[in-house]
Amino acid sequence: MHIDVAPELRSILHLGVLTLTGLSNGQHESRLDQPLAEAAAAVRAHPPAERESVRAMYRRTGLDPTRHRPSSEALLRRIRRGDPLPRINSLVDVCNWCSLEFQLPYGLYDLSRVDGAVTLRLGQDGESYPGIRKDEVHVAGRITLADSQGPFGNPSSDSARTMVTTGTTSALVVVFAPIDVSHQHLQHVLSVSSTRARTFCGGTEQSAAVV
Repeated sequence: MHIDVAPELRSILHLGVLTLTGLSNGQHESRLDQPLAEAAAAVRAHPPAERESVRAMYRRTGLDPTRHRPSSEALLRRIRRGDPLPRINSLVDVCNWCSLEFQLPYGLYDLSRVDGAVTLRLGQDGESYPGIRKDEVHVAGRITLADSQGPFGNPSSDSARTMVTTGTTSALVVVFAPIDVSHQHLQHVLSVSSTRARTFCGGTEQSAAVV
């Protein structure tokens, strides 16, 4: 899948885009228990700092990253205070693991619920969507992914409309990376994410690209 990046965002961030099909997405994959526990323990033993470039990515669009935290930073703070990684379903769990490890925000979407061409742009006045286990997420002036039905995701929280469930068989994974993250590193992030997703959810990688 190709995602068009609006001109005003091309100097601020780029995306790692991964599509997966033929998935079998279970509620609780016991094979993930050990690697997720080990990932959390490693972070507690050697806590990384919040990735300042991700915070700068927010500031460059006028957002305060302490009010609208990147999803990667929210996971890091959760682990630092002693909580485990959340368990939602296998694919979400894998993406949370990768987001924690690489300290980059991930968006994860059911590809069958994404409608038409996708664009990364700034949200327009009045735009919002129902969040996952949240009230309305307002995206005016914020980095957002949008399809023909409107916005459905951003680096802090995604929409209920395109959320991944145990019935999801095809998925779109988006890594929101500050522009100073190299293409080579972002390709490595996609490779690791794809390998882990296919290990624990099966399926096939259809495409992987940096845009």
